Amino acid sequence: MNTAKFDKEHFQQNDISTRLAHLAAHLTQIQSLTNNKAPKDEIVGKMRQSLYFIEWIVPSLVEIDVDQAAELVDLGRTIARWQHNWNKVCAETKNDSEIASSAGKLSERVREIRAVV
Repeated sequence: MNTAKFDKEHFQQNDISTRLAHLAAHLTQIQSLTNNKAPKDEIVGKMRQSLYFIEWIVPSLVEIDVDQAAELVDLGRTIARWQHNWNKVCAETKNDSEIASSAGKLSERVREIRAVV
């Protein structure tokens, strides 16, 4: 069985609040890994998994609050840009600290969304 498919099935067994908590935790991990200059592959892997989480959360969240679902889609676009530009980001120390800070703020925002669903 494909690992991504298994992860999706397992992930979607959780309620929306738990799924959002997993996403928030991943964003916090991206912040920490980036601050600690972790290997690129580890950080990009967390970004990729976060994008999957968003993909798996949004359809259920649309039924609850379309605006918050749209906000998660925008968050996914931000993460996709980070992932796409990661080599450039790694070359410029200022950029990775900005991403770490942004990841922390995005994690807090996901926690706020979680509090109201």
